[in-house]
Amino acid sequence: MDWIEVTVSTVSEGADIVSEALMRQGAVGTQIIDRADVPDPDKPNGYWELIDRKMLDEMPEDVQVKAWFASVEDLRGLDKCLQELPAITGMDLGTLKISSEGVKEQDWAENWKQYYKPFRAGKHLVIKPSWENWDAQPGDLIIELDPGMAFGTGTHETTAMCVEMIEKHYAGGSVLDVGTGSGILAIAAARLGADNILGVDIDEMAVRVAIENVEKNGLSDKIEIREGDLVAGLDDVKCDFAVANILADVIFLLAGPLKAHLKPGALFVCSGILAEREQEVRDVLGKNGYTIFDRLQKGDWVALAARAE
Repeated sequence: MDWIEVTVSTVSEGADIVSEALMRQGAVGTQIIDRADVPDPDKPNGYWELIDRKMLDEMPEDVQVKAWFASVEDLRGLDKCLQELPAITGMDLGTLKISSEGVKEQDWAENWKQYYKPFRAGKHLVIKPSWENWDAQPGDLIIELDPGMAFGTGTHETTAMCVEMIEKHYAGGSVLDVGTGSGILAIAAARLGADNILGVDIDEMAVRVAIENVEKNGLSDKIEIREGDLVAGLDDVKCDFAVANILADVIFLLAGPLKAHLKPGALFVCSGILAEREQEVRDVLGKNGYTIFDRLQKGDWVALAARAE
């Protein structure tokens, strides 16, 4: 199948916001290309040894959000939608310049791989694409992840912080991953010992990719992936640990309904929160009976860990 590839120029702070807008417009998937997500290979920290300086040099100076649409009809109103975002968010989102071209699925499948290399998230979890090698150290927990046209490679601050929070605070029991994307957080929980995990995503493409990644890691007996809108229809689910790497506005919608699916004392990790909106999220969590006990920040993004009372 051929796709229409749309590229939007933005800034680091606007990448997730633009991605969300493109998905709501009808994109089947997005990819963020941001030099800030790739540490300088001239200053190795033991995590990114496989980063090639040439690859970094070839990345665009502007942050680019790429999205794939099945039909030109999906692009109607896209420019207006994007140009309204700065007023809605109160943020400088860069030029929001749009370009588009036709691309064959096979060409896309190969091209994006150049920006995706193995790396360490947290102390023990290592995320690597299946086509790359990793010299495993004692204690390494490997996640093989081919994100496909779905969110969640783990390189963005929001995903990386969620992985760190799971490694830091997961202490057993069932797990619910809301907005699972590529399945990375569900797989991370499984690598840390969870064996009763449900991942949910509203996007059909993400569900397919997440299922493939679960199978690739040999975890189909521990992780179930469902298509669904947040926690709607999850009447059978009660969990000990929930995680959601989504935007602040969606956390506002999720916080209340999620409580019905949390056992007393269950933990909730949420990310995708711009620092300037952290207090809003704290207020919503507090009003819905959560007690925040941990916080991480990377760049302009914040992740919170809370306990359901």
